[in-house]
Amino acid sequence: MTTPTLKRTPLFDAHVAAGAKLVPFGGWEMPVQYTEGVRAEHQAVRERAGVFDVSHMGEVQCSGPGAEAFLQHVLSNDVAKMAIGGAQYSLLCNEDGGLLDDLFTYRLGPDRFLTVTNASNHESDFAWLRERAGDHDVQLDDVAGAYAMLAVQGPRARELVQQIADSPLPPRMQAAPRIILGREALVCGTGYTGEDGVELLLAPADAPAVWEELLRRGALPCGLAARDTLRLEVCYPLYGNDLSTDRNPIEAGLGWACKEDTGFVGSEAVRRARDDGPEQKLVAFKITGPGIARQGNPLIGGGEVTSGTMSPSLGVGIGLAYVPAERAAVGETLQIDVRGKTRTAVIAPKPLYTKETDG
Repeated sequence: MTTPTLKRTPLFDAHVAAGAKLVPFGGWEMPVQYTEGVRAEHQAVRERAGVFDVSHMGEVQCSGPGAEAFLQHVLSNDVAKMAIGGAQYSLLCNEDGGLLDDLFTYRLGPDRFLTVTNASNHESDFAWLRERAGDHDVQLDDVAGAYAMLAVQGPRARELVQQIADSPLPPRMQAAPRIILGREALVCGTGYTGEDGVELLLAPADAPAVWEELLRRGALPCGLAARDTLRLEVCYPLYGNDLSTDRNPIEAGLGWACKEDTGFVGSEAVRRARDDGPEQKLVAFKITGPGIARQGNPLIGGGEVTSGTMSPSLGVGIGLAYVPAERAAVGETLQIDVRGKTRTAVIAPKPLYTKETDG
């Protein structure tokens, strides 16, 4: 049996040169950390600026007279409310309300949208969308190969990118074309860290020069491990850990991104889950003593940890877990079975980290 060949981003050589430890992730060979280490990368994003290669993410372009109506049918949020240049978080659900993926969509024109998928789901997402496009006057294109993607995040991130941009960057939750270091880019005011910043979608050949210039100006290269600790501190879910087809948006705490009145695929099941109340809820927790919990650790009395790590900002073990709804209130105590040892945790408000909790 042969091992599948891992795909590489246009920045692979830059990662090797920077001393990255490379690991398989979603079918890609990706940097998990660099020589500075995870804590240093994490703190760089919280205090200054870090840059992530997220070129493994997928992109689908939807265009044509029926583009808005089609996306309104398949995405959980209200696509019609998106102005040109707008960005919107939404979910892809199956007919039973199970989560197929969580996505960001950018409206690039009246009838043109770009949707960013998770790497491991990209091919299945595109196939699922294409199956449902037949009744709509729409063209769907898998354009993942047309883009590299850099996430520049942190309090100084916008400042660094602005220094090499031709005009002011779009604000948070908006997207616009800009010239970055003399190269065309789509600049999006989005991210996955809880900090301000932008995501840059570039032609693959243009990414290495922009990456090197951002490093030269002070951004620290950051890998998947820091991306995970950063997103977990602010309780952003990760598909494959906290989200799956076995979960619906209501129990995942993502009902705010669902507008059932639009009639999206799975909307009736989501409405039932909202009306009936979920059996379990995704909660955030802090370990009250030593140790950390990991994905798959069971909770005594029912439930399961879906994500867990040591928080560099808070100095304690943190995580997300599905717990029975009647035990999901902030302040409730959890007993987690961590490889035969019982660790005590307390349910905490989301997000776990804010600037006010720092230190």
